[in-house]
Amino acid sequence: MKIKHNMKRAEQLKEQVRRKLLEATSSSGSSVANMVMLVDTLERLGIDSHFRREIAAMLRRVHRQEQDCPSAAADDGLHITSLRFRLLRQHGFGVTADVFDKFRDNRGSFRASLSSDTRGLLSLYNAAHMAMPGEEALDDAIAFARHHLIQSVEGKLKSSMAEQVSRAFDIPLPRAPKQLETIRYIAEYEHEPAFDGVALELAKLDFELVRSLHLRELKALTIWWKDLYNSVKLSYARDRIVENYFWTCGIYHEEEYSRARIMFTKVFGLMSLMDDTYDAHATLEECHKLNKAIQRWDKSAVSILPEYLHAFYIKLLNNFEELEDCLEPTEKYRMSYAKTGYKQLSEYYLREAQWSSDKYMPSFAEHLDVSVMSSGFPELAPVVLLGVRDGDGAATAEAFGWAAAVPALARASGELARFLNDVASYRTGRSGRDMASTVECYMAERGVGGEEAVAAVAAMAERAWRTINRECVEMGGRADHLLPAARLVVNLTRMLEVIYLGGRDGYTFGADIKDLVTNFFLANPSQLFD
Repeated sequence: MKIKHNMKRAEQLKEQVRRKLLEATSSSGSSVANMVMLVDTLERLGIDSHFRREIAAMLRRVHRQEQDCPSAAADDGLHITSLRFRLLRQHGFGVTADVFDKFRDNRGSFRASLSSDTRGLLSLYNAAHMAMPGEEALDDAIAFARHHLIQSVEGKLKSSMAEQVSRAFDIPLPRAPKQLETIRYIAEYEHEPAFDGVALELAKLDFELVRSLHLRELKALTIWWKDLYNSVKLSYARDRIVENYFWTCGIYHEEEYSRARIMFTKVFGLMSLMDDTYDAHATLEECHKLNKAIQRWDKSAVSILPEYLHAFYIKLLNNFEELEDCLEPTEKYRMSYAKTGYKQLSEYYLREAQWSSDKYMPSFAEHLDVSVMSSGFPELAPVVLLGVRDGDGAATAEAFGWAAAVPALARASGELARFLNDVASYRTGRSGRDMASTVECYMAERGVGGEEAVAAVAAMAERAWRTINRECVEMGGRADHLLPAARLVVNLTRMLEVIYLGGRDGYTFGADIKDLVTNFFLANPSQLFD
C-alpha cells in the first residue's frame, strides 16, 4: 500500500515540477540564472529523467541566448557562468571557455577578489573538468579554484558546502555517478539558497521507489548468479554479483532501465568469469582451446575444452539464448553485437595470456593497442544498450553500429579503464601470472621510476576524459541523435572513478567499497535524509 501511495504522490509532484519548468521556459522574464539553477537542482536530486523534454527545451533557450546575445551574460557571476558552461557542455552544446575571460585580470590570471566566493569557485572547479584537449586555460581554472577551496575548507566553511567540496576533490561533479551524488545531495539540498520543497519531496519519494526496485532486481540476480557460480565450479573466479550490479546501477538507475540493468549485469558477470579463467587459472594451451570454442559458439565445441570448463561453456551459451528471449522480435539483432564483443574480448585475453607466458615486454604503444580492448570497456559499449527500451532514442540500430565500431569515446573509455586499473595493480602488486602493466611498460621504455610512471599514466587518464568531453560536444553538433547512447557509455565510464578511487580496485577487492555499496542499497532513507 505504501508503494502505491508513494507512486500516486510522486505523480502529483511531477506535475507541479513540470509546470514550473514550462513556466520558466516560456516566460520572457525567466533569467538564465534561474533556468540553469533549476536544471542543476533536478539533475543532482536525480529526478531529471522525468523531465527530459522540458530540460532540453530550457537548455536550448539558454544556449540560444548565449549565441544571440552574449552581452546578456556579462553581469553573471562566477557561479552562474560556470554552471551554465558545465551544463551546456554536458548536454552536447558547444560553448567556448572564453566565457571565463571576464574573471581574469590584465595579466591573464583569475582575479584575487574571487577567492572568497566559495560557491563560485566550486562551480568553476567542476565546470573546468569539462575541458577538451588543448584547453590549457582551464587547467589554470582548476588550480586556482582548488587552491582557494582548500583554504576555505581549512577555515570555517559550513558542513554541507565543505562536504560538496570534499566530494569534488575526490571526483569532480561531471565525472561522478548521478545516483551517488543524489544520495548525498538530497540530505544537503535544504541548505541550498534555491531550496524547493516540492522538488525535494519528489526526490525522496523517487529515491525510495527506485531503490525498492533495485533491491528486487538484486535479489533475482543473486539467485541467478548463485546458480551459475555454483554450477560452473570455477573457484578461482571472483564472486562479485553485488559489486557488478552496483556498477550497473551507476550506468542507469531509473525504473525504465530495469531490463537493461538485468541484461547488462548478466553479460558483465559472464565476461568476468572468462577474464578470471584466462588471467588466473588456465594454462596457455587451455586458453587457446577456450578461445577456439568461444569463436565457434556452438555447444558441440564443448568437446574441445578441458572438463572443468564444460559447465561454464554450456552455461555461457544458454545464458545468451535466454537473454535473446528477453528481447522483442525487432530487437533480437542486438544479440549479435553482444556475442561479437564477447568473442573479441576472448581474442584479446588470449593475446595477453601469450605475452604473459612468453614473458614478453611490449612497447607502450603495442601494449595499449591490446590492453585498451582487453579492459572490456569498448566491448561493453553495445552491451550498455542491449536491454534499453527505445523510448529516448538511445538504442537504435545506428547507435549499435556506432558503439560497436569503437568510436573515439569508447576507446577513451577503455583507456581510462586500463590506466586506472593498472595504477591500482601497480600499487597493490601483481601476481606472477599477470603480464606487465602500462605502468611497468612505461617504466621500462622511458627508464623512469614507479611514481613518475604512475603520474604519467594518471595524466593520460585525464587526457582520456578530455577526449570524452570533446566527443560529446562534437556529437551534439553533428550527430545529436546518438547523444542518448553516448551518455550511457559515459555513465559506464564514470563508475570507474568510484571503483578505482584513490588507487583501490573495488571490484577485485570488494571490501574496499563495502560500506559504499551497503549504504547505496540498504541505508535507511530517513537516516540519509533527516
